[in-house]
Amino acid sequence: MPCSMHLNNWMDSIKSTKQGRGCRFVGAGHFSVILAFCSLLAVPLLYAQVMGDEAELARLRAKAEDAMANDDPDSAAMNTGRAALMAAQVAKKQEGFKRELYTATESLLRSQEHTYRAMALFRRAGNLLPASSGVCGSLALAQNSLAHAGTFIAELPAPAPSQQLADEAKQLKEATDNWQTMIESIIVDYQCR
Repeated sequence: MPCSMHLNNWMDSIKSTKQGRGCRFVGAGHFSVILAFCSLLAVPLLYAQVMGDEAELARLRAKAEDAMANDDPDSAAMNTGRAALMAAQVAKKQEGFKRELYTATESLLRSQEHTYRAMALFRRAGNLLPASSGVCGSLALAQNSLAHAGTFIAELPAPAPSQQLADEAKQLKEATDNWQTMIESIIVDYQCR
């Protein structure tokens, strides 16, 4: 936490002064400035906590993307699964269009989770073709979850209540279409048909 780092630095300067290292002592006036600075740093942290579940959903999705960028499908599957749970939790707190949007997001995330699990299983099996029934079964679950996402997106009322929600729905539709293409490609690569 940035605030604690500043306080630790302040405490280190006091210790070094007592040990005669030549560092100057941070007086009470400086201490109040440090505390004021720390309180300014805490404001964004409090704001992030207020955002709550939606911020956590974004964080988990970013962690999953980072894991895949680092070629770690196990971690990506775990974080995507957690993100799906968070999307379901957010959906329960919403109404109307936004609720349906988060429900569709949950289904897309479940599809991604199953796909990442299939990739991890394939790797553990030594990348042998054709892929095992477990790998192909995970990809079938991914397709099923993606079909649910497509259904929820198709049932979204039009027009959207706001331009922001319309943009989110459009991005979700594009992500679903792209993910469908990816799953089909993996199924062919893993010889699951």
